[in-house]
Amino acid sequence: MSLLKLSFLGVLFLSTLLLCSADEHHYEFFVRERNFTKLCNTTTLLVVNDSYPGPEIRVHRGDTVFVNVHNQGNYGFTIHWHGVKQPRNPWSDGPEYITQCPIQPGTNFTYQVILSDEIGTLWWHAHSDWTRGSVQGAFVILPAKFEPYPFPKPDADQTIILQSWYNGDYKQIIDQALATGTNPRQPDAYAINGNLGDTYGCPNGTFSLESVVLKFNSCKLLINWVLLADTIFRMQVNYGSIYLLRIINAAMNEQKFFSITNHSLTLVAQDASYVKRFTSNYILINPGQTMDVLVVANQNAGQYYMATRPFSDAAFRPVDFITTGVFEYTNSAGGLNASLITLPIINDTSAVNAFVSRIKNTRVPQNPRLNVPADSRINRRVYIAIATNNLPCTGSQCLGPDRLAASLNNVSFVLPRTDNILQAYYNRSINGVYTEDFPLNPPEVYDFTGNLTTFNRQASSGTRAVVLNYGDAVEIVLQATQLGAGGSHPIHLHGFSFYWVGSGTGNFNNQTDPRTFNLVDPPLINTVHVPGRGWVALRFFANNPGVWFMHCHLERHSSWGMDTVFIVRNGTTPRTSMLPPPPGMPRCT
Repeated sequence: MSLLKLSFLGVLFLSTLLLCSADEHHYEFFVRERNFTKLCNTTTLLVVNDSYPGPEIRVHRGDTVFVNVHNQGNYGFTIHWHGVKQPRNPWSDGPEYITQCPIQPGTNFTYQVILSDEIGTLWWHAHSDWTRGSVQGAFVILPAKFEPYPFPKPDADQTIILQSWYNGDYKQIIDQALATGTNPRQPDAYAINGNLGDTYGCPNGTFSLESVVLKFNSCKLLINWVLLADTIFRMQVNYGSIYLLRIINAAMNEQKFFSITNHSLTLVAQDASYVKRFTSNYILINPGQTMDVLVVANQNAGQYYMATRPFSDAAFRPVDFITTGVFEYTNSAGGLNASLITLPIINDTSAVNAFVSRIKNTRVPQNPRLNVPADSRINRRVYIAIATNNLPCTGSQCLGPDRLAASLNNVSFVLPRTDNILQAYYNRSINGVYTEDFPLNPPEVYDFTGNLTTFNRQASSGTRAVVLNYGDAVEIVLQATQLGAGGSHPIHLHGFSFYWVGSGTGNFNNQTDPRTFNLVDPPLINTVHVPGRGWVALRFFANNPGVWFMHCHLERHSSWGMDTVFIVRNGTTPRTSMLPPPPGMPRCT
């Protein structure tokens, strides 16, 4: 059978499933403050339905989800449905001051989350300042009715959310850093599903729980409190069973390695799209990314560590904590041995490249038909240099004349406050809200990946957008630079999944590097790893009208301005045009 016929049958198969099985689901999110005790410290966090992480949304491909969000906290926020394309519906995408104003305390807003071809694991999180550190949860999209998995059917699945834990309020942490112009402080620990594991102790020392017991063996009440506060995540498994791990990196600023001692991990999906299966002893997952991984419980009955630690190739590195969970066979005891944990070291770029380079698309009927814009079709090219910079610090709390900033093409993005960009665009009242002149190329060409220690780090600032016509064939090249701390970046685009068609080291060469592009099986993703001292190339068709945010998912970089907006104009028909705004959109105050 020809490849063309296979592609047509795949599209017909997927379209039939989506048309025949779509359901509606309704959720209620009550967002309020609650106390959590970890690391011998009680912290007040804003959370959903009193849980950290928040409730899991579990639906089927093609469904529509209505989420009524009640703000019972003390400040405004929004919710973003990370990786959901929201066809023609940017009104419910969620980024604050981009597509909506904050949901104010004492009010509520109902999001309409429209699923299309996404399959597997996504997530939801707050999209205001750093509130996503505690307002977050999994968004699981099961196959449609009668739709099989394109791999051995798992016996069970388990969500694994990797997190950053701070003894403090996430919003206050970034507010203070922005006011002083400095780096936000490092996390106090990392967590797996809200559990810190057994590698941390109280603030007067870094001990395992066993060490705490030995040192404080006369303080029974204190020992019991610590054991209750700093729990370890345990996943119960049966010998011979296949498990689908739904891994989400919800950490604030940390790319993560993850492994399970003595067990192989088989990657089957990334960012809600199936990939060619391959097996590894570890994965590398960026903030914002989701990965579906198969693991077979095929070792001797016992307890095995699952473990995570950060990766960084930047001059400014995160704290190098290892956080643990337990992969525990039924009716087993003992067997935990921290010396058996095998994770790459924090700056192991070879391990990162070895893993990331193996991720490819797979042509299965459950995936959207491969639709990579060909060279001859590209009619909009955007070349973006990514940098950390300086800007003048003007507030009363500044600790110096300059503050830390970040930019895309030397523009440090400024969120509007009087209105959101989507509403201004829809009302055709953009004056004072944003401009449509984001530079499509770096304003100055230099040796982006060379020694830039004496280079001028000053950036400009503004709320500048890229405007695309409906149907444009778009190519974006993202170039990492060595300005500031350098390093790699996870860049996320709202409203689209894009094809990651190329990557390389050094400065992008628009004459020779396109010859290396993978137009055969590029992965279809929504968050891409831009390597330090390197570049990536992305392609997609601008077929989703609306206002769509693009930003670094290292939260401090986004807070500093490593963001921009893509506006896709309406097409010529109602089906290629934005939906009208729903009633009850929050207003800017």
